[in-house]
Amino acid sequence: MAPPPPLHIAMFPWFAMGHLTPYLHLSNKLAKRGHKISFFIPKNTQTKLQHLNLNPNLITFFPLNVPHVDGLPHGAETSSDVPFSLVPLIATAMDQTEDQIELLLKELKPQIVFFDFQYWLPNLTQKLGIKSLQYWIASPFSISYFWNGPRQSQGKGLTVEDLKKPPSGYPDSYINLHQHELLFLSGSRKFVFGSGVFLYDRLHIGTSLADAIGFKGCKEIDGPYAEFLGNFYGKPSLLSGPLLPESPTTSLDEKWASWLKGFRHGSVVFCACGSEGPLEQNQFQELLLGLELTGFPFLAALKPPNGFESIEEALPEGFGERVKGKGIVYGSWIQQQLILEHPSVGCFITHCGAASITEGLVNTCELVLLPRVGVDHIMNARMMSEKLKVGVEVEKGDEDGLFTKESVCKAVKIVMDDENEVGREVRKNKNELRKFLLSENLESSYVDSFCEKLQVSI
Repeated sequence: MAPPPPLHIAMFPWFAMGHLTPYLHLSNKLAKRGHKISFFIPKNTQTKLQHLNLNPNLITFFPLNVPHVDGLPHGAETSSDVPFSLVPLIATAMDQTEDQIELLLKELKPQIVFFDFQYWLPNLTQKLGIKSLQYWIASPFSISYFWNGPRQSQGKGLTVEDLKKPPSGYPDSYINLHQHELLFLSGSRKFVFGSGVFLYDRLHIGTSLADAIGFKGCKEIDGPYAEFLGNFYGKPSLLSGPLLPESPTTSLDEKWASWLKGFRHGSVVFCACGSEGPLEQNQFQELLLGLELTGFPFLAALKPPNGFESIEEALPEGFGERVKGKGIVYGSWIQQQLILEHPSVGCFITHCGAASITEGLVNTCELVLLPRVGVDHIMNARMMSEKLKVGVEVEKGDEDGLFTKESVCKAVKIVMDDENEVGREVRKNKNELRKFLLSENLESSYVDSFCEKLQVSI
């Protein structure tokens, strides 16, 4: 029997680099199997991702003019262009691209559209005779615990006590959440995320209306949670595999390659806190002082803290002189994937975004977990530190959620110290998980299965 013809798939991810990048990784893997991809992307952001398009003959970028919304800086397109408080306005701007999307879909006529935060998209695709798949880069472990779907009978006003208990039927009976996280998560139930829509309603509505749901993940880790959500919503639930990043077509910038090769194998700490949500000054300084305290060389890719225009003006007093030659704090976009691949890098302090976790897992560096904003960051940290035991989380105050230079230093030293018992277990588990993720045919078999199920779903 002849194989089914290739699909034409449109990709429409949320306007954040941490979503656009994994969607492009998935697009590369689908294009490698002959599927045609139309990728919708904010116009000025295209240049940041062009180098990751490994199949330009099959993956075509379609730039979107992101409308200006009152309150946003002119030219802001993605969540990384604005402070965290303005991210909901990026969602409003994204919602206002609906007319552009409708025109593109009418012209391109894809068979299916992958989306995440655009709760209105399934109604549009249904009107046009196109299928939709809500594809989550966030772990189903996280989604199934917090989303409004499994908790809808309790309404939006979930208390801290409510959130201490998983929803009915959840695969785990207990998840360790700290008091400051519970307070944040309870408050986020009332978080309006663009266009007057509650964040969790946005996600639940999209999932309810989509023809199928898909997840970045594999059944060995994520299977029970993906199955739980599929059963709850009564929809096909597809796992695409771990979406391992493929090597970029560019090389590491010479300035970083030259600096890193000056240090011994596995000795450098690389710290990156994501493209959004800058730290407050006190936490920014505690993080840097903690890196200094470790005694290891380090490269920290951080945004200037809130209230500061530049990295330099926010540094602790005398810091630059003390770490000269062995510590760098860099405030612009950096080639994270290539830096993590460098043999001198031995530790990765990550904010626990989905893409960063994956990039950390497939490289030989050890993981130190410093979750920032977002439900998925918190749950990724718990999955990595407590369920899989492949990383060490930086200790924070239970009530205030603040970390100290000592807690940063302690976490780094645990994973970097050959004699530390916890560190030995974490390194062993991390190495085994890395081998599993990189094992021959694992990812390709997942993507093949994903494509087969996709054909059935449409």
